[in-house]
Amino acid sequence: MDTPADTLRAARDSARRRLADVEAQLAQLRDARGAESADDEHDPEGGTLSAEWSRIEGVRVGVVAELDGIDAALDRVSAGTFGICEVCGNAIPAGRLKVRPTATRCVRCAERRQ
Repeated sequence: MDTPADTLRAARDSARRRLADVEAQLAQLRDARGAESADDEHDPEGGTLSAEWSRIEGVRVGVVAELDGIDAALDRVSAGTFGICEVCGNAIPAGRLKVRPTATRCVRCAERRQ
């Protein structure tokens, strides 16, 4: 059975691979935007390069935030506070942590926040 740290490290590795893929896509778009023949404003085939850049940048920002959450959860594992609600101090249910290993709040406190 995997420990929380194992699960989080695997999630971090997956997120890092996705980030590398997204950054490669951004590099390709950067090259396309620099091409003299890239007339994206008049392309009848679809959206502009700028719209695609925005979409991919949004994905990149999301993956970076995910990595930040994973790293914070690994810090909590090291500190011995992983699985403890940051609001009420009660244990976060194992089921919640299995679905969302970066959770910082128990179900009750997370519901109150929303």
